[in-house]
Amino acid sequence: MITRLSLWLALAAFPVFFAVELLLRLAVPGLPALLTLLASMMLLGAFLLLITVGLIGVTKVTVCALADYFSAQRRAQRRLWFIQARHEQIGRLFYFKKMQMRYAYELNRKRLLMLNNRKHIRSLSKTIEQDLRAIKTKLPETAYRQLQQDHAHHRNRQNIEALLNLQQKIFSLLSA
Repeated sequence: MITRLSLWLALAAFPVFFAVELLLRLAVPGLPALLTLLASMMLLGAFLLLITVGLIGVTKVTVCALADYFSAQRRAQRRLWFIQARHEQIGRLFYFKKMQMRYAYELNRKRLLMLNNRKHIRSLSKTIEQDLRAIKTKLPETAYRQLQQDHAHHRNRQNIEALLNLQQKIFSLLSA
């Protein structure tokens, strides 16, 4: 409504300016200056009215937005969103912490398994050495040297299956 009024004032100022131009051509004294002042005031009033309405509208929207932002419902909604985001963050943190613990557990398990394998290889190697010493006199020198080389080779490569096979081979030679 007020916008229409300002537009009508602006549009009404133009015929007054046209009348001023006509009076100036007719050489009427004093009246064109008064009408120019009237038309200028009408145009200025229209623009001031339009600017005032715009500022009032912006202020009204801003106040409504601020009131809505600080309302209890919006605060509760923001709090709920915060709690949901925090819950998701804790869930992700828990998942990554669990993965980190699994990784550390697996590394530790592999390390202990490797140490255990080394211990068993050492004890198996000692047993094989004792068995080789026991059958040294029963075997030819080349066969004995070959068994020693096989033993050293499999021990250095940490090959448990080959060492067990070698022990079985030596055991069969012992029992024969």
